[in-house]
Amino acid sequence: MHIRKHQGGDNMATMNMLQAVNNALITAMSDDEKVMVFGEDVGHFGGVFRATSNLQQKFGKGRCFNTPLTEQGIIGFATGLASQGSVPIAEIQFADYIFPAFDQIVNETAKFRYRSGGQFSCGTLTIRTPYGGGIAGGHYHSQSPEAFFAHIPGMKVVIPRNPYQAKGLLLASIRDDNPVLFMEPKRLYRASVGEVPEDDYQLPLGKADVVKTGSDISLLAWGAQVEIIEKAAAMAEAEGISCEIIDLQSILPWDVETVCSSVEKTGRLLINHEAPLTAGFASEITASVQEKCFLHLESPICRVCGLDTPYPLAHEKEYMPDHLKTFEAIKRTVNF
Repeated sequence: MHIRKHQGGDNMATMNMLQAVNNALITAMSDDEKVMVFGEDVGHFGGVFRATSNLQQKFGKGRCFNTPLTEQGIIGFATGLASQGSVPIAEIQFADYIFPAFDQIVNETAKFRYRSGGQFSCGTLTIRTPYGGGIAGGHYHSQSPEAFFAHIPGMKVVIPRNPYQAKGLLLASIRDDNPVLFMEPKRLYRASVGEVPEDDYQLPLGKADVVKTGSDISLLAWGAQVEIIEKAAAMAEAEGISCEIIDLQSILPWDVETVCSSVEKTGRLLINHEAPLTAGFASEITASVQEKCFLHLESPICRVCGLDTPYPLAHEKEYMPDHLKTFEAIKRTVNF
């Protein structure tokens, strides 16, 4: 991790996404002694991706520890801790393994405050999990299940695209008064490198980030797919198509206002996500945008998504909604 002084006066460090997540956890644990981190192999081992490296050595086994291999137990335990005033950060080793905990998240964590009429809360709970493909992980280590959790009132779902967003959004998630599912695109863990402030900072949850302005078409993605639409946009720009690029950042709640404002300007929308097409979160965005922006649309809203199959190992490249598929879809949408 290379540290240098930022021109604005803040200490900046060059970090990859794993280092940014680790730095955010250290920042949160140093700031509040009630913050604790636990999950499968997160202790002295640092987790399967090493995101929790050195936390146990720095803060002790009482604040960073391993759990049994039971996702339902991890989230049930975390929900109870949060309801008693602790600030737990529970790691699910892969998002594919979150489904045994689905009942706890949906029926306990998300409803805890509501069912008690606001008397009790587990809002200090943050659930971290790596998700998505691109690492030849096959069908049990590559899924993107964000749409399942977008259907749950009482939760927030947050997905960063780079190290800077990862630290700022994770710190905001840990300190938010709602339970947050923080999904980390594992393909970017070591591939995405950028300048990150060493100081404590937060980025707003529920707010999309307009990465680039444009006039002909709005391109929308989140997580690792933002890089994909940026590559496709560069190809489109070379052919005279002006692209606006938006990183949604938060799936729940999602920033309807920023997206619709962009679509009203460009008249076109392409949504890219890695999850399967049918009932993916692009479906919800499409329905809302056509309802609010119908008279501004110059062409049908386009979805470039994963296939309606289990995530394939041998045909991962064919499955992925890459920049070439996206570029072709941009041309079709603009020339409709």
